[in-house]
Amino acid sequence: MPENTVTVPLAPMELEDVAVAFAYIRALQADDIDTACAVADDTGQELHRLLLDIAARVIIPITAVDDCGGEPCTHSFLAAALGQLLLELLCHGECLANAPGVAATIVRFTENILTGDHGDVADVLRQLEAAGMEQAMEAHPAHRTTA
Repeated sequence: MPENTVTVPLAPMELEDVAVAFAYIRALQADDIDTACAVADDTGQELHRLLLDIAARVIIPITAVDDCGGEPCTHSFLAAALGQLLLELLCHGECLANAPGVAATIVRFTENILTGDHGDVADVLRQLEAAGMEQAMEAHPAHRTTA
């Protein structure tokens, strides 16, 4: 059986990067093209890398689940392979290699995998953003504001 290569935690993103990426994703999810375009214009080509970082954080933890009593099994390797394949498509696929394609894929993955019965996608995206922000603040405590 192949070794599961998705066990190394991802390095935390910068707080500002999380905010920018989710601003773009949420704008597209809400069909707010003006805001999405403004974020894309302000961020430039860096937006694509930020979205791929978010995609990895959304997809890898879900597809790398271990449902075999703590032991790797065929299902966990299949799920991990599916997640890696999706990320490869996002990185190198022709129609998914642009910011709107990556953001739309994150929204569809969130809708189809992370929400029960196509629940509130916007709410799940806010939760994912909050988790990313918390991780970024823990990794980069200088970004915390004092009250």
